[in-house]
Amino acid sequence: QVQLVESGGGLVQAGGSLRLSCRASGRTFSRYTMGWFRQAPGKERESAAAIDWSGSITAYADSVKGRFTISRDNAANTVDLQMDSLKPEDTAVYYCAASPLNYVGTTVYDSWGQGTQVTVSS
Repeated sequence: QVQLVESGGGLVQAGGSLRLSCRASGRTFSRYTMGWFRQAPGKERESAAAIDWSGSITAYADSVKGRFTISRDNAANTVDLQMDSLKPEDTAVYYCAASPLNYVGTTVYDSWGQGTQVTVSS
């Protein structure tokens, strides 16, 4: 497992942008698929985006496709989520997670961050 710490959440107006960052501790960061998940009040947690070990393969939920971009820097042990054209329905707590499987479609995530709040006002 790795330890994950998110940062970059906040309040933004609809149409604006935010960049979330997740820093991992541990020497094997490059051997984890990384994902960003979100959970809105009263709703189940859902996957927003994922990126494979090398950063060459990404996957997005339909609701964020074309607006969010996931990227990683294995040398710096970080994974970022650039969120553009934000909508009020993007309001949620966003979590960074790590999976030991090299597959962006994996549902097996064994390490989670504490979450960061993103609020989009209309």
